[in-house]
Amino acid sequence: MTISSRGRYALRMMIDIAEHCGVGFVPIKDVSRRQAVSVKYLEQIVSQLTKAGLLRSGRGSQGGYTLVKTPREYTVGEILRVAEGTLAPVACLADPDFGCNRVDFCPTIAFWRGLHDAIDKYVDSATLQSLIKNKPGGKKGK
Repeated sequence: MTISSRGRYALRMMIDIAEHCGVGFVPIKDVSRRQAVSVKYLEQIVSQLTKAGLLRSGRGSQGGYTLVKTPREYTVGEILRVAEGTLAPVACLADPDFGCNRVDFCPTIAFWRGLHDAIDKYVDSATLQSLIKNKPGGKKGK
């Protein structure tokens, strides 16, 4: 399984906004500059995150984006699932309508389910706050 640039940038964007939202809405151009990712690409990602209810937008000269919850309430898993769609390692687990006719006697399905469970458990155990706190050279949050 590979996390795409969309997933990586979504996570970086959420961390950036979490670190800077104490002063109000965070302009996307500022995130773009700090993260070295184009505004256009971040606009696509921020749209997904906003539609999913992870971010709130503000308009006008003081506009931008802010978190809906506190950084400790966001899991890495929920952010990656919004950006990636699924974290399943194989198609038959990613899409219930995949239609694999071997699932009832597949010798590997238990392995893939175990891997999927391990991935979910790991990404859901980390929060934005924990990533900020453990950021090399970064802020040490509560």
